[in-house]
Amino acid sequence: MSSSNFSPSYTKLLENGELEKRAQKAWEALSSCRLCPHGCGVDRLSGEKGFCNTGAKALVASYGPHFGEEPPLVGKRGSGTVFFTWCNLRCLYCQNFDISHLGVGEEVTEEFLASCFLSLQMAGCHNINLVTPSHVVPMFLKSLVIAAKKGLKIPIVYNTGGYDSVHTLRLLDGVVDIYMPDFKYWDEKVAEQLSKIKKYPQVARKALKEMHRQVGDLLLGPDGVARKGLIVRHLVLPEDLSGTEGVLRFIAQEISKNTYLNIMDQYRPCGMALEHPPLDRRITAQEFKRALELAEKFGLTRLDPVHRRFL
Repeated sequence: MSSSNFSPSYTKLLENGELEKRAQKAWEALSSCRLCPHGCGVDRLSGEKGFCNTGAKALVASYGPHFGEEPPLVGKRGSGTVFFTWCNLRCLYCQNFDISHLGVGEEVTEEFLASCFLSLQMAGCHNINLVTPSHVVPMFLKSLVIAAKKGLKIPIVYNTGGYDSVHTLRLLDGVVDIYMPDFKYWDEKVAEQLSKIKKYPQVARKALKEMHRQVGDLLLGPDGVARKGLIVRHLVLPEDLSGTEGVLRFIAQEISKNTYLNIMDQYRPCGMALEHPPLDRRITAQEFKRALELAEKFGLTRLDPVHRRFL
């Protein structure tokens, strides 16, 4: 798939009017919000706020070219990241604690958000990378309509914690080119204790299946940059709180052995982690080595190379 003939999925939906219909449908859902699995049911259009602390306007903490993401997203010119404030998880060890827990960021209009997308494209970024977008899908879609009409034509990356509703993901079918979910935990009690969410493994399994149905395995252009597909992240936690064996078995057996998988070793104590042993320490070389051995055991060989420093 060459760069010259590539066009992102949403351009077709813009041409036939479907993109605007999706944006309107998502916007109307804010009146009794069940966009994510929390299902708060609050009227965000009237200013009510649920778990995500967000009303009818998205908050943005920062945006710009980012070179710390996976190589297929970064390429030579960076991934155009937009960090949304708040989150539909409350991971007590979050590395972006000020954004996800403390609400650092500013409310923005859809027009401003569209201008962010366009400026990232003008800067040469290979994609628009939406970081924690699950709670702001309607605002994103309205902004995308504006930006696409003004010439946006690079892929959309949906960079999420994996706690996503299949109903909302279906609004993004043909809109998002690259899904990049975390699969954080295999044990639902651990997920509730560490991230304040219910039934995380069940939700994440359904979400990953829907994402893969929409975009398939990761496809790269001749330049090695991602065009479409699924990237899965799994952060190894101390004492295997992440339940790595179950997560990797599921990906291999029920998603695809050709899944582009980033097994991450960069856990460090952040946020409130120091108050919750064993999260008060980094992982050991042996803990990370075991995760890589499990990937090999289940036939998952398409591993991101960046975080293999222990080997």
